[in-house]
Amino acid sequence: MGMADRGPHGRTERRSSGELESEVLAALWSTERPLTPAEIQAEIDGDLAYNTVHTILRRLYDKGLVLREVDGRRGAYRPAKNAAELTADAMHEALDRGPDPIAALQQFVTGLSPEEGRALRELLTGGLTGGVV
Repeated sequence: MGMADRGPHGRTERRSSGELESEVLAALWSTERPLTPAEIQAEIDGDLAYNTVHTILRRLYDKGLVLREVDGRRGAYRPAKNAAELTADAMHEALDRGPDPIAALQQFVTGLSPEEGRALRELLTGGLTGGVV
C-alpha cells in the first residue's frame, strides 16, 4: 500500500499519521534488532519517503514509544514497549478518561469471544503474572 491510495471515489487518500505510526511500530516489533529509518522504509513501503519515516520515528521517540541507538552518525530504533504493553497502556488510559470505568469494562467483556473470555477467566483465577487483580 502506498502512502497515497485511491479511495472509493477515485480520489487520492493519504494514510493518517496514526496509521503510519502503527505501521512503523509493527515493523519494529517484527524483529529483535534495532532498525534504521531506511530499513523501516523498505519494510513498510518502499514508496514512502525517507523523510516521512524519519519524521514518524521522531514523533514516536518524542512520545516515548521508541528508543534510539546511535552508532556513529547512524541511528537505529527499537520499540520501548512490546505490542501487548502498548495496548494495555491504551486500555488503562481509556478507562482513566471515561466517567464510569466499571461500565466500560462490562461493555468490553460482553464483546469478548468465547476464547478471549476463557483466557480472561484464567488470568483472573490465578494465571496472572506480574500484576494484582
